Amino acid sequence: MATLLLVHAHPDDEAISTGGVMLKAKAHGHRVVLITATRGEVGEIYNMDEASSRPRLGEIRTQELKAAAEILEVDRLEFLGYRDSGMVDTADNKDPRSFHQAKLEDAAAKLAVFIREERPDVVVTYAEDGVYGHPDHIKANFVTNAALDIVERDGSPVRKLYYTAIPRTMMESFVQQMPEDAQRAMGGNMRIAGTPDELVTTHVDVHEYVDRKRDAFRAHVSQNDPNSWFTTMASQVYELAFGTEHYQLARGKPGASLPEDDLFAGIS
Repeated sequence: MATLLLVHAHPDDEAISTGGVMLKAKAHGHRVVLITATRGEVGEIYNMDEASSRPRLGEIRTQELKAAAEILEVDRLEFLGYRDSGMVDTADNKDPRSFHQAKLEDAAAKLAVFIREERPDVVVTYAEDGVYGHPDHIKANFVTNAALDIVERDGSPVRKLYYTAIPRTMMESFVQQMPEDAQRAMGGNMRIAGTPDELVTTHVDVHEYVDRKRDAFRAHVSQNDPNSWFTTMASQVYELAFGTEHYQLARGKPGASLPEDDLFAGIS
């Protein structure tokens, strides 16, 4: 049995970008460990009363994450203990409790504790751009790499580190097919350029798990805008868009000729 350890920024990130590989790892007998940096206190609120939910949104999203983790068959769920940083130049981003404001060495040391305990074969987080520029996603990249440096100095390097990826050509094609309101949203704070195709090393077929992956995202009730294109997307379109997960091998050696078709390629 090998171990997959994922470092995410907020509750719901795990279901959207990595739910398929998490379920596939479990189906193949591997251990799945999810580390989430924050409890998503600054997220938007849907399907709930804003006034009563906002003060306890971190608690709400923690419970939603636990429900999603059950669907994704997570073996261990932990938080790094930081506050959601919100977007750049906001008051939340400047909050000293936020993940963005955390000292890199302190956050990396916290994460290194879990890595030492679990000794994962494969670690997954975001690339340097944080997918769409969110400060917490970018910080997760820095913290994960710093933590891996710590355990490598200990003499226990992980076999592979992957970044989640959306091939740029696929992203461009997908945006062109979106409704106009979704295209406008993608052009604002949520702008996703995608990963240059030549950097994408690994394509994992997760069609078998796509329905449960979607169920895991639905467990994040407070984050599901009932009127969004994402929520109302037809099952066939969702499967086409999310039935394959893409990754960039950032550390370690590929376990097969590129492109790989599994994060555990070359790991027995």
